[in-house]
Order: sequence, then structure tokens, then C-alpha cells
Amino acid sequence: MAETVTDWTVHRDGATEVQVATDKRAVVRRWTVGVEVEEEAERQLHNVAGLPFIDQHGLAVMPDVHGGYGATIGSVIPTRGAVIPMAIGSDIGCGMSWARTDLKPEALGDLAELRKRIEQAVPHGFSNKGDVGNWPGDYGDLPSDVLLAWHREVADGYNEMTYLRPSLSHKCPAHQLGTLGSGNHFIEIVVDDEGMVGVLLHSGSRGPGGRIAKVFTKIAQDACKRWHVKLPDPYLAYLPEGTDEFDEYLAAAKWAQEYAKVNRRLMIERVLGLLPEHTVTESISCHHNYVAREHHFGRNILVTRKGAISARKGELGIIPGSMGARSYVVEGLGCEASYCSAAHGAGRRMSRTKARATFTEADHVAATAGVECRKDATVLDETPGAYKDIDAVMAAQSELVRPVRTLRQVVCVKG
Repeated sequence: MAETVTDWTVHRDGATEVQVATDKRAVVRRWTVGVEVEEEAERQLHNVAGLPFIDQHGLAVMPDVHGGYGATIGSVIPTRGAVIPMAIGSDIGCGMSWARTDLKPEALGDLAELRKRIEQAVPHGFSNKGDVGNWPGDYGDLPSDVLLAWHREVADGYNEMTYLRPSLSHKCPAHQLGTLGSGNHFIEIVVDDEGMVGVLLHSGSRGPGGRIAKVFTKIAQDACKRWHVKLPDPYLAYLPEGTDEFDEYLAAAKWAQEYAKVNRRLMIERVLGLLPEHTVTESISCHHNYVAREHHFGRNILVTRKGAISARKGELGIIPGSMGARSYVVEGLGCEASYCSAAHGAGRRMSRTKARATFTEADHVAATAGVECRKDATVLDETPGAYKDIDAVMAAQSELVRPVRTLRQVVCVKG
């Protein structure tokens, strides 16, 4: 196993900063001009780039990059012959959904009342790891739409997956379907630059996806220990292609990605049902934590996007800002150097702990002026100042995507 890479040369290629290890065995391409990249993220990028199964073209780094577990959030990791479960992370299939309506903002009525109704209609916040119904983050009695979606769309895959590996079982996978979660997950009522109302939300595969990540990361770590593999970080433990565990993980990740997609759709439908009579005129759903088999530079590879969206030429995606900043619907420009990828959002500029120590409730109230949202100390870790400037992020990736719509939130519900 390669050691951590430390010596690099740097050159510019248009908007791209290219870092190459002096021994030529690792490459990092970055779209980070004008945005900050913390030291821990730099270390993680170099660790991942030095792994022997990374494709020779190297990593693609998005402007929202920041530290994660083992691998940075905001990076595109191309591999040949192996997959790193924690490179996708715990929230497999996490992503964005947006539905545009033909409503005008004046049709919304009292925004505080609308936020209250959304919070009552969609479970959000923490779950108690299976103590169904006693915590706000999951359903007690399953609504009919959730029950129907569970049986029609995801139950068979779940049953097959857990039959093969019972340790993947989660106590309440159906009860978390159609629920938001906590942390940086959100539901927003937004108004676009043409004055039309829409619903925007951010969520993923909830507890079942987290269980898959935990189980397969442990399997990978145990295997690397047996093989005496020296890793720069234990969270970079990998599963080699050709093993049953590799195939099982990819199948489980695919299932979690589908669960996440259904999860977001159910919430969108529930929130739309709270609005006055309308027609949905446009909709988008896109993952930003996932793995896929793709073809780049004349070869087939596995592409892991950890906090990055697919941005093939003409493909539409969603890049959100923070609680007080605009979000964007974008069109991909098909930049092959980035594996046709783009940023997944503004990206954190400080940890949750630092944000809570840095900002006051008064800071948060000022930063979210004009948005109907929680203004108390419990959301200081999500205040806009904890995130990078979304416009700087967009400017840094001008060769990856172009904005087609700007979305301004008027209501924000946090997990």
C-alpha cells in the first residue's frame, strides 16, 4: 500500500489547479480558486490520491471541499479494482430534490403557519435507533403512501440484501422512509428568479444507509488488517473487486441510493400537498453521495462522488447554499477533466463545534433575515457563516456548470 503522499508540484490548467506527486504516482485536480481549503482537507486529498487503485487521471476536487471521515466531502474519487465504503460515507444516496410549481409567493399565506404545518407533516430531527414513534425523526404508524412505497419500491431489495447479510438489518427502515433526518438536511419553500414557488429539500438514505456504511467499513478494515495493508487512514479501508464483499457492497449501495430517491420524493409530495392548488411544472432529483460505474478517458472505472453531483453536458442538477443564501439549479457543461462533476453545495468552512462557539443567536437572526426558520441556538452549527460563500463556489466551477435558475428560500425547516 502506498504511503501518504507529501511532495507535490503544482501547475494551472485553465480554471484547474493540478497537483502532481513528485514521484508521479498521484494527481489531484482542483477547482478551488478563490475558496478556502483547510489543512485537514489537504491532508485527506493527498492520502486518497496516493492509494494504488486510484485511476491515473487522479482525483477531482470541487470548490466546496472540506474534511470528512477518511476522504474529503467535495471530491470525486475514481477507482479501478476497488471501492472504499467510507469514501461514499454514511448517508449513501444523500442528495437534492426540487419541484417547481405555477404558484406565486402571495398564494402561500402566513409563512410561519406554513413552516409549522411542514414540521407537523414531515418527521424531522433525530431518531432513537429503532424506538419507533417516541422520537420526532421517524413515523410511528406508517402513513399509507409510505407503506405503499416501501412495499412496491424498496422492500424486496432490502429483504434480499439482509437475507444475504443479516447484519445489514435496521430496526425501522420503513418507518424512516419519507423522513428528513437531522444535521444539514432541510426542507425549503423557495422562489425562483421568475417569481415561481417551489419545494427544495436535502436528505438521503437515513438509518438504513448508515447501517450499510458501518457494516461494510468494518468488513473492509478487518480485511485490510488480515492482508497487512498499511493505510494512511483507517477510514480508507477498501474492498477489492472480485470478492463477494465488493459485489455485496455495490448492490447494497445501489439499494440505498434508490431508498434515498424514494425518500425525497415522498417528502416532496407531502409538502406539495400543503400548498394551495397548483401544477408542478418542473422537477429534479440528484444524488451527491454515491458510486457508479462510468466510462472516462477510454476506460471503465468506478466513480465515487462524495459531496459532488454528476454534471454531464446538458444534465440538470441542484447546488444549495446555506440557510440564508440562495441555491442554484445548474446545467452541466460536461467537463471531462472533472469526470463530468460539480460541487454539491456551499460546503462547510468550519466544524459544527467551532460554529457554535463562533456565532451568537443575534448573528444567526441577522444572517437569516427574511427567511421563516428557526432562530434559536440549536441551529447555530447550520448558520450561514459556517458555510463557504455559495457565489465564490459557483465562480470557481464556471467550467463545470452554468446556473439556469436561482432559488431564494422564504421558509426553511431544519432536521
